[in-house]
Order: sequence, then structure tokens, then C-alpha cells
Amino acid sequence: MADRPYNVLFLCTGNSARSIMAEGILRKDGAGRFNAFSAGSQPKGRVNPFALKVLDSFDYPSDGYRSKNWDEFAKPDAPAMDFVFTVCDNAAGEACPVWPGQPMTAHWGIEDPAAIQGPDIEKERAFVQAFKFLKNRISVFMALPMTSLDEIALTHHLKEIGRLEGATSGTVPPFDRRST
Repeated sequence: MADRPYNVLFLCTGNSARSIMAEGILRKDGAGRFNAFSAGSQPKGRVNPFALKVLDSFDYPSDGYRSKNWDEFAKPDAPAMDFVFTVCDNAAGEACPVWPGQPMTAHWGIEDPAAIQGPDIEKERAFVQAFKFLKNRISVFMALPMTSLDEIALTHHLKEIGRLEGATSGTVPPFDRRST
């Protein structure tokens, strides 16, 4: 596919938890092979402190993240994305911008850890679980033989990754936002 690092964008509605953790995981684990980004359709304007705490607890960088609008990545001067993954059902069902570069897309939905109510220990447990589900998906993604798979096979694998343990069970419209 590419003789440069692949650009990967993780999307979620608020860009405060799941997409931030996914960006952090790929930024560290895929360094040199992947450039990781995240954004949201309705960014909260701040990163959830539990997302940063969990990244830090697993020895992932927890600084430099910000909650940002996905429009930043649809501008002509934005990096061309090779892959765009939604990690929440709401973002997958929304009308997304047209991404420069015609990226491959897939939905990797997991439950929102920020939706957990109760004591902090329960909230942190939900973030740890979300982190583990994301790390598993990203590990499988990074292990794909990108250069030897044709587009149909790669698309199939990307969708299968979204069905791994922890996948949300809600019905989501097909997520394919390629420009033509």
C-alpha cells in the first residue's frame, strides 16, 4: 500500500476517551509504521482524565492530547488518511466529511467508558476494559500484512477486527465515507 507510515484517524463523537486512547496506543505501538490521530464530530473540548490516567498506567504517553473536531482532518492541507476507524456507534452513524486520500474505513465500536456512573473505581475499570479492547484491535490491525493484501481482503479484515471481543451490539449503518 504505502512506502511511508500509514496515517490512521480514530473517530468518536466527543473525542475525549476511546478515540484518544486509540490514538495513544497506535502512536506508541505503531511508531515508525503509523501516524495516529483522533477527532470527534462534537468534541467535548477536553480529554477525559480517566483516559489519560489509564494511558499513563499502561506506560503510554498521556500528554499532548486535545479534543478536536474532525473537520480539521477534512481540510485540503490535512494529512491524507489511509485508514479511518470509528470507535463509537454514534460517530459511525453520522454523516462524516469526505476525507482526503480516500482512506479505508471500518467501525470498531466499543462501549463508552465515560458513560459509567458511580464511584471512580468503577469508572476507571471501564476505561481499563476499553483500553484493552482497543489495544487488542490495534495489535491485530498492526499485524496485518498490508502490502500483500488486496483492497477487498483488507476491507474484510478491518471489518472482522471490529467484531472482536468487546464490540458493541447495536446496529450501525455501514461506515464507508470514501470520496469519489
